[in-house]
This record gives sequence, C-alpha cells and structure tokens, in this order.
Amino acid sequence: MSIHHAAADDGPPGTPWPTDWMRALLGLCTLRALESGPSYGYAIIAELEEAGLGVVKGGTLYPLLTRYEGAGWVETEWRAGTSGPGRKYFSLTTEGRAELERHRRGWQQFAALTCRFLASEPDQTAVSPSTDHERQPRP
Repeated sequence: MSIHHAAADDGPPGTPWPTDWMRALLGLCTLRALESGPSYGYAIIAELEEAGLGVVKGGTLYPLLTRYEGAGWVETEWRAGTSGPGRKYFSLTTEGRAELERHRRGWQQFAALTCRFLASEPDQTAVSPSTDHERQPRP
C-alpha cells in the first residue's frame, strides 16, 4: 500500500519531499532497500514509495545503482523471468554493507544535530548580516 502525500513545493508531482532532500538521501535509502537481500529496480522503487519517500523514477535509480556497482558496493545478477523477460537483481557486497552502516551512522548524527539546531531558540547575541554594517565605524 502506498503512502501518498501532497507534492512538495519544489518537487515533482507525487514526491512528498523537496527534491534536494530526496537527492541527498536516495543513495542511503537505496542501500537500505537492498539490506534484506537481492532486489530488482521496480521492487526498490516500490519499497521506497511504500516507505513514504515518494515516487523515484527508473532514470534516477538505475544510474545510481550503476555507480554503486562501479564502486564495488553492489553486484548484479540476471535472473530468468517465469512469465516474462529476465530481471537484473542487485545485492549489497560486503563493502556495500559497510558503506550503508557508515552512511546510516553519519545520517543519524547529522539528523540529530539538525533537529537540535532547528528546535533551539535563535541566538540573540549574534550579529546578523543586516545589522553588522550598522556597527561599523563610519569614515
């Protein structure tokens, strides 16, 4: 079952989050989708959509998977289809699992830091760029 959200202001229709956010996290989320075992492109796209991340197009996902294969994080295997054409399955390598864990830890730290920053009160003692020129001595 898909989770549908209203489109974000700067994202394509069907995307619940701003495009920049998705671009930043698609790699991590794709590695996570492969964590439980081999999968093919359409199934990865469906898993991301079901998780509430919006619709990812194949033209975005497949080049990412190709880069990950080149980096040694993902390996591919063609499997014959039972009622149609074969499918290219992707699976994490040992290096890919290590990369997933590295990115997962980094994202958790970054997200926690960002949440703390966004929840904090603005520093009233900081000089804002708009008032900084007012504090400069005039010639």
